[in-house]
Amino acid sequence: MQKVNTDVERCKGCYLCIANCPKEAIKKSGKVNLKGYEYIIVDNDKCISCGSCYQVCPDYVFEVN
Repeated sequence: MQKVNTDVERCKGCYLCIANCPKEAIKKSGKVNLKGYEYIIVDNDKCISCGSCYQVCPDYVFEVN
């Protein structure tokens, strides 16, 4: 089950989400989006849908289900 949807094309690689995730469920993907930024990926097995990523993201990358 996917708890968080991400729009990786919006990600600018600030990684505020990584720093603020209480379960360390977000990490760098090792891949770049069309804008040239290394985007993030979410481990839905670790994610608890707390919304911390959504709250700190300046680029509206996250949608919490």
